[in-house]
Amino acid sequence: MTYRVLFSEAAAQDLEQLFDFALQRELESETGDLDNPDRAVQAIKNGIGFLTVSPFACRKVGDSSFIRELIIPFGSTGYVALFEIVDNGTVIIGAIRHQREDDYH
Repeated sequence: MTYRVLFSEAAAQDLEQLFDFALQRELESETGDLDNPDRAVQAIKNGIGFLTVSPFACRKVGDSSFIRELIIPFGSTGYVALFEIVDNGTVIIGAIRHQREDDYH
């Protein structure tokens, strides 16, 4: 079975904000790598691709079996995608945060 993965409006904005933050950080660094923000977004997209085949393999959040989070490694940290399995063929990404953030629940 293959799941269709959709982004909520909030998750799409999260992705843009993560890119902007990474770009700004690289621009302000003496050794900035302007390809790094693109690599970060690609790592997130690749990670989310896993949800098309195995969303139930991700860890549960709270009591619901259908609300879960995906850990997406990138560099020495990574990202976390909060998602809901809404039916037998659809997953909706609700939020994407850097692993060091703590406000996405």
